[in-house]
Formats: sequence, C-alpha cells, structure tokens
Amino acid sequence: MKNEPNSPDVFRLIVTGGGTGGHTYPALTAIRTLQIRLAAEGKALDVLWIGTAEGLEARIAPAEGIAFATVATGKIRRSSNPLKMMSAANVRDMARVPLGVAQARKIISRFEPDVVLATGGYVAVPAGLAARMCRRPLVLHEQTVRLGLANRKLAGSATRIAVSSESTLPLLPQEVRGAAVVTGNPIRPEVLTGQADKAVQALELHGFDRRLPTVYVTGGAQGSQQINGVVRDALPWLLERANVIHQCGPDNVRELRQYAAALPAGSAGRYHLAGFVGPELPDVLALADVVVSRSGAGTLAELTALGKPAVFIPLASSAGNEQTHNARHLEEAGAAIALLGDVTSDQLRDAVGPLLADPAAREEMARRARAHGRPDAADRRVGVVRYPATGGTAGGDGRLELMCGVVSTAKSRPCR
Repeated sequence: MKNEPNSPDVFRLIVTGGGTGGHTYPALTAIRTLQIRLAAEGKALDVLWIGTAEGLEARIAPAEGIAFATVATGKIRRSSNPLKMMSAANVRDMARVPLGVAQARKIISRFEPDVVLATGGYVAVPAGLAARMCRRPLVLHEQTVRLGLANRKLAGSATRIAVSSESTLPLLPQEVRGAAVVTGNPIRPEVLTGQADKAVQALELHGFDRRLPTVYVTGGAQGSQQINGVVRDALPWLLERANVIHQCGPDNVRELRQYAAALPAGSAGRYHLAGFVGPELPDVLALADVVVSRSGAGTLAELTALGKPAVFIPLASSAGNEQTHNARHLEEAGAAIALLGDVTSDQLRDAVGPLLADPAAREEMARRARAHGRPDAADRRVGVVRYPATGGTAGGDGRLELMCGVVSTAKSRPCR
C-alpha cells in the first residue's frame, strides 16, 4: 500500500537521472543507502524514479521494485561546430523538453516529494526544472570533476550541488559555489569487502604465482577494443612480471582466447581471460596490485576508495571529454598514470613497468589514491538529500528547513 503523503515517518523522494550506468547506479546507491538509514530510525522511504523508456534506468528501477515514470526529453548532440549544434535532430529534441517539463511538473505536484535528487543525464533536465517550479528542494549530484551538461543547466535551480571532488569547486560558476558540498562519488558497499583468496578460488586462478603482483585489466562491461589491443601486444612482457586478469567484454573473448592459446606454457597459467567479471569483482579488486582501465567517474571512485594504483586509458569520446579530465586530475596528484590518445603497447610497458618492479612505488601511488577516496560518500550524499538546507546536517525534527524563507516541512506550497 502506498504511504500517506507528508507522514512524519515517511520520506518522499523523487530521483531523476540515467541513460547510462554513470548516472543510474549512483542514483540506485543513494536509494539503497537512504532506505537503510531511514529503516534504522523506524521510518520509511517512498521513492519514485523519473526517467526515459529507453534508458538503463527503465530496466534498473523496476528490477529493484522502484516505482518508475517516464517523461519526454531531448538529447543534445554536442559538437565543437556551432552550426552542427543546430542540427535538425537537436532542434527536434529540444522542442520535446517543454513537454517533458509539463509532464514532470504534474508528477511532482501529485507525488509531493520532500526532495528531488538529480544525478545527471539529459532526462534530469525536465524534472529538475519542474522541481524549481514546484518549489521543491533540488539536490544535484555530479560524478565527474567538471559539471555535466544537464547539471550545468540545473545548477542555478539547485538547493545543493553534491560534487565528488574539491577540485570541482573552482570550476563552478561563482553564483552557485555557495550551494556546493563535497560528498565524493558513492560506490557499492560490497566493493569495500573483497577478499583476494576468494578471487583465486572463484576464478580458479591456480596457475597464478602469488609472489608476483597481479594486474587487473578492464574496459568496462562491454570491454574496450583499444585496451584489449594494447594489452594483447604487451601480454608476453606483462606475464614475465605479473599475473593478469583481463575482462575483455563478451564479444572479444574468442579472438583473445585464440591469441592466448599461443602463449608459452610457463606463462599461460598466469593469464585469466573473462568476458565479464560479475559478483567476483570486489574480490578481484582486492587481489589486484595494479589496475589498467578506463577512467569513468564510478571507476575512479572505487579505485581511490580502495587505494589502487591505476593506469588509465580514457575513452576519448566520453561526454565533454570527462574521462580525460578525471584521469589527469589523479595523475597531477601522483595518484594514477594517464595514457592519452593513440596509446601503444610500449607506452603501457613504460607506465606499468615501474609499478610492477617496485612495491614501494605501488604503495606510494596507493597512498595518494586513498587521499582522494571517499568510501563514506554514499552516507555523505544521503545526508545532503535529507537535509539540503544545511548541507547534510540534521536540524529540528529532521524535516527539511530551507533558507530564503521557503520551508519544506510536512507541507510545502503546491505546484501551480
């Protein structure tokens, strides 16, 4: 049965954001964390997710038992050429945004949320604008160093902007910096509980030499042709110095397996090829001494929370070139190595070699990575969601007291 609106024992949340895992999974982590925290207080969470029928969120939300509603929205196809920005597809999609705002406004008015949380992606724009119209607190969460396009559009409407790094603060427009709170990028709690020995057993890594360091290579769930090619060319050299777990993507297993079949018998046992690493991932990360991967926001959050030395090969086509910004940010702090552009196997060897040869170098990079990690990011962000007026600090009876004379307590002004 649906919880009664505005009950003091029920926190009502609208989540919006998605399209990709980078926007969807942080929203899901926030929901799970908030449910746990409220349950410990004898309270309940009533949540509604606003997304698109085509985005990843349309599959994730129902699978998690979360109520889901769709609104019209438009995707901006970015280009450095202003004329291309005015393409027919962009103009057509932008014309859909007002309809989406009207739909979101109706949903928000009916649901009466205590807070609207937007995690990015173009679907967040209609609901974020509608939250302002309905005078509901809007909390943005930005996963990357630089604000994404959707969050830039919504920043002026936000009660709070939860960012993942202190380095984001000077990049914000001056007029919204006062709304920013550094929370970090939430990660799945299970990532922090991995055990190296479990990875050896689960993946049957009995040919691994535990006296050698272990390298975990991943290009994400679907794999990366670029990373696969670079690692394949460096593989004989790598296996002389390390064990290698390689998540290559389901479509790439056959080709790489044929290549691995020609490896010398003495080193082949130190190479584990997998299309996808699922529940074993926390244990694989616990086993890994060095990680070679893309540099998406979620990956950075996990690796810094764990303190893992990393060599990043950013996805050049990522929105706003965000992966390059992410990788450079950690490299400048000595917390990772960034390989940009058309990376070669020689460059990979030059980057990984010193880390494999020198445990002290690995530990120093791990220390610097941990300094950027925020394993408590999920709790920090949930604090901001519950108490946006104070940046995460509870006040009074725990309802939301907004500054500027706008108060969201048991009842807020209706959306008109």
